[in-house]
Amino acid sequence: MNLAMIGTGYVGLVAGTCFAESGNDVICVDIDEAKIAALKAGKVPIYEPGLEELVQRNLEEQRLSFTTDLAGAVRQASIIFIAVGTPQDSDGRADIEQLLATAKAVGKAMNGYKVVVNKSTAPVGTVEQIRSVIAAIAKHPFAVVSNPEFLKEGAAVDDFMKPDRVVLGSEDPAAIEQLKELYEPFVRTGNPILVMDSRSAEMSKYAANAMLATKISFINEVSNLCEKVGADVSEVRRAIGMDRRIGPHFIFPGVGYGGSCFPKDIRAMIGMGEPGLELPLLSAVEKVNERQKSLLVEKIKRHFGPDLSGRTFAIWGLSFKPRTDDMRDAPSIVVIESLLKAGVVIQAHDPEAMDEAKKIFGDRIRYYRRNYDALKGADALLIITEWNEFRRPNFQTIKELLKQPVIFDGRNIYDPAELRKLGFAYFSIGRKDG
Repeated sequence: MNLAMIGTGYVGLVAGTCFAESGNDVICVDIDEAKIAALKAGKVPIYEPGLEELVQRNLEEQRLSFTTDLAGAVRQASIIFIAVGTPQDSDGRADIEQLLATAKAVGKAMNGYKVVVNKSTAPVGTVEQIRSVIAAIAKHPFAVVSNPEFLKEGAAVDDFMKPDRVVLGSEDPAAIEQLKELYEPFVRTGNPILVMDSRSAEMSKYAANAMLATKISFINEVSNLCEKVGADVSEVRRAIGMDRRIGPHFIFPGVGYGGSCFPKDIRAMIGMGEPGLELPLLSAVEKVNERQKSLLVEKIKRHFGPDLSGRTFAIWGLSFKPRTDDMRDAPSIVVIESLLKAGVVIQAHDPEAMDEAKKIFGDRIRYYRRNYDALKGADALLIITEWNEFRRPNFQTIKELLKQPVIFDGRNIYDPAELRKLGFAYFSIGRKDG
C-alpha cells in the first residue's frame, strides 16, 4: 500500500518505519526541514532501540522516504496517518489545534478517495471534528478512523511489530477492511484487531494509560505506608504480583512516572470530565505521582539536615525511563530543580538523555559522559532512572570516589543488606533500609 505518515515524532517515525518494513511504500512528512534532512541521511533524531537500523534499511530499499511536502505525500497515498503532537494547554487538556490544522491541509490536498487515520492521542470526539474539518474543504470522498497507539518508549519497535492488539475505531466498514489488511502482517500470532466506534477507540487509549498510571501511583502509595509500618514493599509487590487479577507489571515503586503519555493523558481525562463530572480517582493518581517526585529530596534532607547548601550530589539517570532519551515530565527534573533551589551542585550522567537535559538545565548542572566521573567529590549518589548499566556497578569504586558512602536509590535496584555490608548508608523506596 501507499501510505503517508504526517508527523515524525516517536509515534509517526516508528509507525511509518515499521509499515515500510512490512513492504509498504511510506512517505513520512514533517514541517521541520532540519529533521527531514537528517532522516533522509538515515540519522534518527530520537533514541529508540532498533529504529535507526530499520530506517536505514528501508531508505536503501526505497520503501521509506521523507519530505516536507504534505500535499504531495497526500496525493500519492491511499491511507494518510496523522501523528502530530497534542500538547497540554494551560488547563491540562489536550490541545488539538495542530491536529485539526493538519486535517484541513489533508482535506485540501486530496485528489481522490482517501482513508485518514488519526494516531495522535486526542480527546473523545476528535475523529468527528477531523471529519467535519475535512468535509468542509475536501472535493473527494474520504473516511476517518481512530487508530490509537500503545507503544512503550524504549520498546516501541517491538511493540509495533508484535502488538498486543490493534484498535480501529470507525463507522466506515470499507475503511476498516483496508486497515485490517494493512495490519494483518503484525497480528499473525493471533493477537486481535479490535473494531469499534471511533469514540470508544479514542477512550481506549486514555483508559489504558490511566490504568497503568494508577497501578504506579498505587504501589507508590503502598511503599510509603510500608516505610511507616516497617514492611518491605519488595516483598509486598511479589505477593500481590502473583495474583493473576493484578499481575507483576507496573507495580515497581519509585520516584514517580513521567514521559509523554501518562502525565498528559491523566490531565486530559480529568479535563474531559469538566464541567460536571469529577474524577477523584484520577485526580488522586496525579497527586500521588507529584508527591512521589519529591520523596527523594525529603530523604536527603532527613539524612543531611535541612540545609543542603554547598553540598554536591551525583545523579545517575535523567530520562523518565530507561532505553529512551525522553525527558518530558521526568522525575529527575523535579528532583534536580529542588536541589538546585537548595544550593546543591549537581553532577549528572545519563546514557542517552544528556543532550535533552542540557535543553532544560543549561549550564546550571554539570554533565559527565562516564557515570563514575560524576561521582568525584560528591556527598552522595542518587539513582533516578534504572538503566541496566547502573544495576551492577563497582561499589568499591563508588565508595572511593564519593566523599562519603551514601546512596539514595529512587528505583530500588540494589540490595539493602548487601549495601550495608559494604559500608554504605543506603536509602530506597518503601523498604526497611529507610
